[in-house]
Amino acid sequence: MASFGRLERTAAPAPMSEINMTPLIDVMLVLLVIFMVTAPLMASSLKLDLPEAVGAKPGDAPAFVAVSIDAQGQFFLDDARIEPAALDARLAEAAKARPATEVQLRADRAVPYGRVAELIGRIQAAGLNRIAFIAQAPAR
Repeated sequence: MASFGRLERTAAPAPMSEINMTPLIDVMLVLLVIFMVTAPLMASSLKLDLPEAVGAKPGDAPAFVAVSIDAQGQFFLDDARIEPAALDARLAEAAKARPATEVQLRADRAVPYGRVAELIGRIQAAGLNRIAFIAQAPAR
């Protein structure tokens, strides 16, 4: 004969003693992606010791080309090292595409004036006449 209203008792499940790693791994992967994307934006590869000027402030040029000279006198176009002949060709292309393109010139303070004058001559020979000299504002 069966008894009514009675169920057989089973042992309660044991509490889980392990940490669920899935959310921790998800958070770490998101942080890794964030750092991978932002790290190249945080630091420029070209380090220059720009001269200080009282009136130095960022400009609002709609179209510009960034040309730099490091302390060794090497030319850079948008933070990438470039040979003088290739620089002339790229500047000529920019002048042909848009003659009002501004050249933002950054030169390390250790570069001799003659090397800067040579670069200005190259820029003007390519057909670009708007040249902005980039300097850093003095520390207050």
